[in-house]
Amino acid sequence: MGWPLAVSAALMEKSPRALFWTLFPLSAGHLLAILVMLLPFGFLLALADWRSGIQLAAAFVVIGFGIFRLLDRRHPKSLARIPPTQLGLWSFAIAIAHGAGLMLVPIYLGLCRAGAADDRAAGWLIEGNVGIAVIVAIVHVAAMIAAGGCMAWLVYRYLGLRFVSRSWFNLDATWAISLILVGGIALAFNLAHFWT
Repeated sequence: MGWPLAVSAALMEKSPRALFWTLFPLSAGHLLAILVMLLPFGFLLALADWRSGIQLAAAFVVIGFGIFRLLDRRHPKSLARIPPTQLGLWSFAIAIAHGAGLMLVPIYLGLCRAGAADDRAAGWLIEGNVGIAVIVAIVHVAAMIAAGGCMAWLVYRYLGLRFVSRSWFNLDATWAISLILVGGIALAFNLAHFWT
């Protein structure tokens, strides 16, 4: 969600370098937010005896947060105007507010188990530890910053602000529904595994 700030920085500085410079603090803030969400669950996995209860609780947290985001669509006004020196803080706050790390928790905890076909990557994540949580966070941030950076570059260089103002739509409801969906799928898989 930080790519519009990258476009804004490039337009204000009248330099494409400013666009790429903003991607670093945005990445750092988002990575920190993901780690804040994943690492506690990584440490909880050490309590293997309670794994099923932890997985159920995590699924309910994801669903509950998705419902909360769907019902409460307000954004704090203080997060709307961020000076360039505080982009990392902004990225962290927005990622926490939107529950970015929560989307990865069901996968990391193995709630979405591999099917009949033995998926090694999913198995690696399911049996993961804190190190795997860090790798998952870094891969997620790399994908997020690549997609956002490309979007910012396209808007800044080719599409322009009129494209954004004409085609902009609010992603909050989509994000909230996706959280509820992921949590629901994770819950269904966990309950199915529990009853078998």
